[in-house]
Amino acid sequence: MKGYILSNLEGLKTRWLKTTPYLFVLPVLILLVAFVYGPAIENIRYSLFSWSSLNPDWKFVGLDNYIHLWSDPVFWKAIVNNTIYAVVSVAIQVFVSLALAAILCTSVFSRWGRSFFRMTFFLPSILPITIIGLVWQLIYQPTIGLIDQVLFATGLESLSHIWLGDEKTALLSIVLVSQWQWTGYTMALFIVAIQAIPNDLYEAMEIDGANKLQQFWYLTVSGVRETTLVIASITIFGAFKVFDIVWVMTVGGPNHSSEVLGTYMYKSAFRNDIVGYGSAIATVIFFITLIIGFIQIRYQRER
Repeated sequence: MKGYILSNLEGLKTRWLKTTPYLFVLPVLILLVAFVYGPAIENIRYSLFSWSSLNPDWKFVGLDNYIHLWSDPVFWKAIVNNTIYAVVSVAIQVFVSLALAAILCTSVFSRWGRSFFRMTFFLPSILPITIIGLVWQLIYQPTIGLIDQVLFATGLESLSHIWLGDEKTALLSIVLVSQWQWTGYTMALFIVAIQAIPNDLYEAMEIDGANKLQQFWYLTVSGVRETTLVIASITIFGAFKVFDIVWVMTVGGPNHSSEVLGTYMYKSAFRNDIVGYGSAIATVIFFITLIIGFIQIRYQRER
């Protein structure tokens, strides 16, 4: 009898040990389902209806909202703008950030100098985006803005421009502000990755006659490959989900020249009260980021 009880207790203990990890994960899983996966599924369902917040009657339209998207020139303009945003962001927040991080990890600067420049570059990333947008609106102001004032003071008044009011420069002006804000953040991530590379490897390359540029290209770039992939993925995610900085600075104008998927979704759902159509745009954003995430995971596994 005693052996039977001990055997049952041992079995209960084994089952408890097997289920304990799932109990620790369960609260996070519940939160993910409640606030991430559940709303995403509901949004897909909403996109299959024609409805508004003021009308209680929902009309099932199937894929009509997506068919309308296919022939919507503003939607495709937003896709192009998001793609431009992503390309510029990757070029600056990955390559420029990596170069800055490598420079700040060398002995060119003193310890105080490295700390000063790291803090200076990182500071914009912790500022509220609304404040950044409003400040840069003032900087871009024609004639009285800081940029045009500098151009006037240096005799380059011919280069003064309506930066946010011109269809040709509005998007690029916003993209540059975003890079100014986030380059320091990705630079900090690269600094952490570079500092994890053993100094012995750099010393060995230096003994073999490699100069600083060769050390950077063959060792630093290779040593931060995984970090580069993660930062590139995060940057692309952010580029396709961007909303706040565009909304604060131009609201997608002029003439949709700086329109992105996030602003077009917001206008459709909450300004024009075509919630089903806005849900369809949100679903497109969801699947774009999902595909990018899948490619990243697949590439990491292959590597």
